[in-house]
Amino acid sequence: MKQSVKGLDLAKKLGISPLRGVEAVIKAQLITAVIKEVQKQDLTHAELAKKSKLPRSAVTGILSGSLQKITIDRILRLVEAVGLLPELRLHKRAA
Repeated sequence: MKQSVKGLDLAKKLGISPLRGVEAVIKAQLITAVIKEVQKQDLTHAELAKKSKLPRSAVTGILSGSLQKITIDRILRLVEAVGLLPELRLHKRAA
């Protein structure tokens, strides 16, 4: 059974702010989806860079798992470049 990591749990374990934990999980989920599509479509980093209008070095860094200094907008450009459409669900915190 695959265990889901929640941003708040991650933040607590790493000693970072809750929002940073949520951000890290969202980025990781988006990047994982992009990597799967890149493999399905047999795209090179150079091809993905061209489609996303990002530098190849940025694409390589993102796809290799670097989350530092990687903005959501850059990741979303990769998501769009591989033909995916992200969805976001929000819910209220438990009291």
